[in-house]
Amino acid sequence: MKKRFWCISFAILILSVTIISWRPATTINANKISAKPVKLSSKELFAQYLDEVYNTAQLHNSGLDLNTFQKAVTGYFNLKASNKIPQYSSIITIVDLAKSSCKKRMWIVDLINKELILNTWVAHGNGSGDDIADRFSNENDSHASSLGFYITDGVYNGKHGRSLKLDGMDAGFNDNARARSIVIHAAKYVSPGTINALGRLGRSEGCPAVSPKVAGTVINTLKGKTVLFINGNDNAYNSKYLDEDVAANYVYPDGSIALTASL
Repeated sequence: MKKRFWCISFAILILSVTIISWRPATTINANKISAKPVKLSSKELFAQYLDEVYNTAQLHNSGLDLNTFQKAVTGYFNLKASNKIPQYSSIITIVDLAKSSCKKRMWIVDLINKELILNTWVAHGNGSGDDIADRFSNENDSHASSLGFYITDGVYNGKHGRSLKLDGMDAGFNDNARARSIVIHAAKYVSPGTINALGRLGRSEGCPAVSPKVAGTVINTLKGKTVLFINGNDNAYNSKYLDEDVAANYVYPDGSIALTASL
């Protein structure tokens, strides 16, 4: 009887050890699977870069639309690829005239540090409309704002005090900026007080005018070959500097292995 008891006990012990030591075959095979590198295209990497800067600088919280930011930075790198601005330049300024003048619709962004330097009010031309600009011109005496990419130049003292010269890069849209004396300058009508009194900002004669309180900071930050992009509601606007392939290949010339995925 005892012999039978011990035989049964031994059999149960062997069965328990077998069950405990057994693992599903799929688990063992899964541990042997290695990650396979996946190479992203230059355009995919560039899209990731744009999202990273946009999110790190918290540009959404300040009211800048992602699509407008993407266009501005695409142009910035097209201009770099064309040697229009110095390679060390990291500042881009975005003005979105599709927004109400009551909003802070100028953004100055440091692309290297992924940082929003300044978000402030900016005026549009009186020939472009009242609160929201809806008409744009490149013509003399139109007193309208001009859309597109600009490169800042030198500082001078004019009728509005210390001002910053602008060169328009988009033929037919803003390349008359110098002839029209379109510059960045201070204006007292760019203030919350004017908004409270008129329901909108005051308007310029076509210049992206800013408040006297921030004019010094704006001019000192932007002077000397930085990029300014003025966006607006105009389906006719187009630019050779909005080439996504050029921008992506400039930043990521050969693509890169950016992530891994299991088989």
